[in-house]
Amino acid sequence: MAHPTSSPRPLHLGVDLSDAGAHPAAWRTHGSQAQRLFDAERLQHLVDTAQRGTLDLVVIDDSFSLQPTRSTTLRGRLDAALVAARLAPRSRGIGLVPTVATTHTEPFHVSKAIATIDHVSGGRAGWQLGWSSDDADAGHFGRGAALSEAAAVAEAEEAVEVVSALWDSWEDDAEIRDRETHRYVDRAKLHYVEHDGVHFAVKGPSITPRPPQGQPPIVVRVGSDESFGLAARHADLVRISATSRDEALDLRLRLRAAAAAAGREPGDLRVLVDAFVVTGPDQASARARLDLLTELEGVRWDTDSLTHVGTARELTDTFLSWWEIGAVDGFVVRPSSLHTDLDVLVDGVVPMLRTARAFREHYNGPTLRDQLGLRNPANRYAAIA
Repeated sequence: MAHPTSSPRPLHLGVDLSDAGAHPAAWRTHGSQAQRLFDAERLQHLVDTAQRGTLDLVVIDDSFSLQPTRSTTLRGRLDAALVAARLAPRSRGIGLVPTVATTHTEPFHVSKAIATIDHVSGGRAGWQLGWSSDDADAGHFGRGAALSEAAAVAEAEEAVEVVSALWDSWEDDAEIRDRETHRYVDRAKLHYVEHDGVHFAVKGPSITPRPPQGQPPIVVRVGSDESFGLAARHADLVRISATSRDEALDLRLRLRAAAAAAGREPGDLRVLVDAFVVTGPDQASARARLDLLTELEGVRWDTDSLTHVGTARELTDTFLSWWEIGAVDGFVVRPSSLHTDLDVLVDGVVPMLRTARAFREHYNGPTLRDQLGLRNPANRYAAIA
């Protein structure tokens, strides 16, 4: 049964579960469980915690090279899509959003991986779009020099178009399972995508039935003009960096205007700002935690986005003040240390947001689109059949 929030425009919350936390020194802190960074049970516990707070989604980052920053000594990651597939049947309500890159990856493989997670989770998959202009990534595949940012994003955009078509290549009722005629599928409801583009030539159809959501939500992180355009044209959820409400509001309004110019309904776009968080029972304790993290790694924590160092009450007030003026639709929280700040978010911030009638008490339905308030899109091929 659905239990929608009382607000006509609910606040959305996600959390980034990558590594030991967003701060490069997080893995070195007491209680970080650094020895369990590649332990699936640790990730399961983190998802359980986020789910207890009815967060919209968890994001798991990934790339084809070691952590793409020189400011951390932490190295190594599990495959995000495989991790999400393992977590899918062991969770309920919460969206699972792995990063899957389109550079050095075929759209057919991507479409099948995300569709599989959507099936296994009962409709809770999302896809955080990744791409690479990194020489180290290119060196792993030996297929040529690294692409420029513009070329990598252009390839990613074409990949999105192919993946989306492949998701639609099975109509929702293509499986008929007719024992009398020995027909498992209605071949007339399977469609060739016949894509012949600049970067990919894909015939189709997919070998995986259409995902339960039809189209799992696509997440795009905006960090360049090229990614801004890609997000406006294709993203369901956009992650932005902003250090002030005015900056966030300007970005959100420009994204919605660009989406409208691309022929989309701007109300179908959810814009969430990355919020880097260091919490404590008081300001001094939070500041002391950040000082310790800085001392451990020897680098200044420069996030280029909203950064909160303080209490749960202060973080709640910040979230509400940004959300109430329409600067954002919500936040992707990036805890400085997952083992500390995630519990504060779930057990401290979420109850106060609920008291303010800004956040849900229960999940709105079984799918990620339900949590984000997005309609399931019609199948493009069924519409013209």
